Amino acid sequence: MAYLTLNPLTKVLSKSAKIIPLHQWNTFEKIEAIKEGVTKEQLENLKDKAELDYDTLARVLNVAKATLHNKKGKAKFDQYISERIFLVADLYSFGYEIFGNRLKFNSWMKSEIKALGYVTPLSLIDTLYGIGEVKNMIGRIAYGIIS
Repeated sequence: MAYLTLNPLTKVLSKSAKIIPLHQWNTFEKIEAIKEGVTKEQLENLKDKAELDYDTLARVLNVAKATLHNKKGKAKFDQYISERIFLVADLYSFGYEIFGNRLKFNSWMKSEIKALGYVTPLSLIDTLYGIGEVKNMIGRIAYGIIS
């Protein structure tokens, strides 16, 4: 299976380079990719597309900043960190599709949201429950439920 690092992690299905957003992968594809490990290059792509710095990424992924800095190029993170990266990338992939604009979604993630108790979605995604709550909020937006 070949992988590209677009929006924020994507997969190439064939030589025709049909790209499927991460949130549309099935569970078993995600499990396989997590077990293979996420590379530092893929993390850098997520960091750049999501407009996050290393301090924020370290907090969201629940790891030391040095852990993120010490990997180079195609070096892979362990399964725990790879899974955390996938969870965040999956959320951003979903948000980009629903908002239809990467910059607009990135801005929303850093805005205080009334329906989330006036906290930023970004401040919640360091836990699985927080990721779930933010995904639910994005889903509500997708269905036109004012949030």
